[in-house]
Amino acid sequence: MSDRSDERRRYLSGWATLGWVLVAAAGFHLAYWRPGGGFAVALFVFGAAVLTRVRQVRFALYCGLLLGMLIYAPHLHFFWRIFGAFSLALWFALSVWLAVFVLLGRLSYGVMPRWVATLALPVLWLGTEYIRCELNYLRFAWLTPGLAFSHQLGWLPLKYVGAYGLSFGLMLVASVVLLPRQAAWGVGAAGLAVLGVLVNVPVEHGPRSRDVGPLFAGIQLEVPTEHEVVAALDEALVAEPDADVFVLSEYAFSGPVPQRVREWCREHARYLIAGGEHEMPRPSRDYYNTAFVIGPTGEVEVEQAKCVPIQFFRDGLPAPRQGVWQSPWGPIGLCVCYDLSYARVTDELIRLGARAVVCPAMDVEQWGRYEHELHTRIAPARAAEYGVPIFRLCSSGISQLVDADGMVVATAPFPGQGSRLVGRLPIASASALPWDRWLVPVAVAVTLGWPVVLIVIVVVRRRMNAECRSEEARRGAYEY
Repeated sequence: MSDRSDERRRYLSGWATLGWVLVAAAGFHLAYWRPGGGFAVALFVFGAAVLTRVRQVRFALYCGLLLGMLIYAPHLHFFWRIFGAFSLALWFALSVWLAVFVLLGRLSYGVMPRWVATLALPVLWLGTEYIRCELNYLRFAWLTPGLAFSHQLGWLPLKYVGAYGLSFGLMLVASVVLLPRQAAWGVGAAGLAVLGVLVNVPVEHGPRSRDVGPLFAGIQLEVPTEHEVVAALDEALVAEPDADVFVLSEYAFSGPVPQRVREWCREHARYLIAGGEHEMPRPSRDYYNTAFVIGPTGEVEVEQAKCVPIQFFRDGLPAPRQGVWQSPWGPIGLCVCYDLSYARVTDELIRLGARAVVCPAMDVEQWGRYEHELHTRIAPARAAEYGVPIFRLCSSGISQLVDADGMVVATAPFPGQGSRLVGRLPIASASALPWDRWLVPVAVAVTLGWPVVLIVIVVVRRRMNAECRSEEARRGAYEY
């Protein structure tokens, strides 16, 4: 009887399982839909941790898939406008990684001591999240627990822990709560000690003044003609005669920057950053989706191709290399649209010495306002992680100028055709990667190897049980 009672306490009943799925989904939606509701994402993380204790293994997979569909489909409803019925497969593909986490956690409880299985949850959580966001073909780095706090970064130590590290920390807290009481006290005390050490380690970031640096002026134009571009640049120059750099969106040109536009830069002695296409030699129809930097002489000074072209779109070839623009004010990294979403892309810019980031982007107007609003969560998180300002100019909004603390200084609206984003970009004196970038490779390796560990444990345990049964049989035969 005691064994059955312990089993009931250890695993969830059917109704409790459904209840935790709904609680986790509600927490996620409150975090993303309610202004300032980032803390509610803790309910989602805790609910995901609890679901690893469903009674039957197959239900772990089903619960993870159900929870994934309940959170991803409503927030990515604009997928239907873009992909039609195929969006069902994309929502499912995103949900799979949540299901993998719940399944691995449940399998761990079945073959490992409870405290070991519980403490493995944060590592498995970080590993599956990073694989979903950064490493697989259908990678999609939005809608993570860390990004739920993008509009509440003033009090968060994102420069230390990073967006992925924040998600890891939430799951670590959930795991400590689920541990047996004595183990929870010990792990909690150790965690606080480690956090205290990390937060007091100096991380050198750049200046926080918003009144220094080059003056940038971005113009929102979606698929403009050459004549419209020149006219918009003339108007912007009249409105902002002190502007040092003008910025246009990704795909401002369906080819290299036209000669007439480069002549405009030479005539007015201004820099221009604009998206276009670096075409490959004929007869190839391939190209690189490129951010061009045109100097005051009218010549192309820097080209940076998009590192991660969007799947299922004609979006060019992946960039063969990354570099930074050694501008007159300091090194500036260039990202093309969704490249800013991927930490493995932006991390490389910081390693190369970037002290600010400029991102020409193109979110098509017909995708809808919510898609544009969801995209605005990326730049503040990246700026706060690295301690560098970001100037993100989108074709139809919502464009952002973000300071090195992750605070949005200025915006241009959606759809806002012809609207301008103007502000100074204070080049940071230094930048740094957050601590979670050192933990991510370990978590990914553990996650990929975890099924093998579980299989080995099961095989060894079965072999030992078989040997014990054989030994007992021999003893019984001898006694007989």
